[in-house]
Amino acid sequence: MNTNGKQGGADGPLVKVRDLEVAFSVRKGGGSSGKKGVVRAVNGVSFDVRKGETLGLVGESGCGKTTLGRALLRLTPVTPKGRIWYDGREIQGMSVRDFRELRGEMQMIFQDPFSSLNPRLTVGQMLGEVLAVHKVAPRAETKKKIYELLDIVGLNREYFSRYPHEFSGGQRQRIGIARALAVEPKLIVCDEPVSALDVSIQSQIINLLKDLQRDLGLTYLFIAHDLSVVEYISDRVAVMYLGKIVEIADAEDLFANPKHPYTRALMSAIPLPELNRKKERIILKGDLPGPLDAPKGCGFHTRCPEVMERCRSVEPTLKPFREGSGHQVSCLLYDGE
Repeated sequence: MNTNGKQGGADGPLVKVRDLEVAFSVRKGGGSSGKKGVVRAVNGVSFDVRKGETLGLVGESGCGKTTLGRALLRLTPVTPKGRIWYDGREIQGMSVRDFRELRGEMQMIFQDPFSSLNPRLTVGQMLGEVLAVHKVAPRAETKKKIYELLDIVGLNREYFSRYPHEFSGGQRQRIGIARALAVEPKLIVCDEPVSALDVSIQSQIINLLKDLQRDLGLTYLFIAHDLSVVEYISDRVAVMYLGKIVEIADAEDLFANPKHPYTRALMSAIPLPELNRKKERIILKGDLPGPLDAPKGCGFHTRCPEVMERCRSVEPTLKPFREGSGHQVSCLLYDGE
């Protein structure tokens, strides 16, 4: 593949994804005698991530959010069908050596800050290892650089010699953020970075991420299931269902004017701050279909309160809600509009 195609550059998106697919071969029913099948955890997804923005990615557990985030960083293999460009360079065709040089620009913050840290290493050893591998700072300046990283994420320099088990959940996540920042990245995939934290700590971490983005010019793909958090931090939001993006729009537009029935159901579950205000809750019937038993036609038709007969056989595509609109929706209700 051509890795030098002009798909990004100074005026283009930092990340461009087209028809991305992640598939796993499994046996239905388990065991060696089970029927072979293919699970498409990510199924033909296309979107851009603009430089300096936060793109929120939401959906139910099992919809493919984390798999998509890992695929962008080549932590999960993708099928040859899809293509990913990072800053104008197509990354699938890159050799391991070429991608390793690029890898420092693309980092990940994980959901569980404890399991993502090596319990046998102190904070200083952990961050020092990252700096050494990526050759970010000369050996003589390693300690100074680590102190700078601790300062940036709001941690005391005395923590340099402590181990992960000596910290609270919020402090561990700050260490995880410092580790991601150590290689001076441009893109950070935030995979449910506050879901394992107490509510009182979540706002601190979210505000830290916003401050870092402003000060360092970072770009985020922010994966979460808490819509209140997504609304607060995101510039745009993409909604996933059963491996596909069913709606994407500016955050303000999406939360004020959701179009897809699935998005509307998600929005109806957000608690209102006013005690005397009520809103209609949309309760979806049934469970998320299994990836081996994905419905024909629209994948949401088995749970959709506005299902039409043709939804059972015709698969919708993601397209602008209005001509020239950045608000895109994949739903047959809007065909022809």
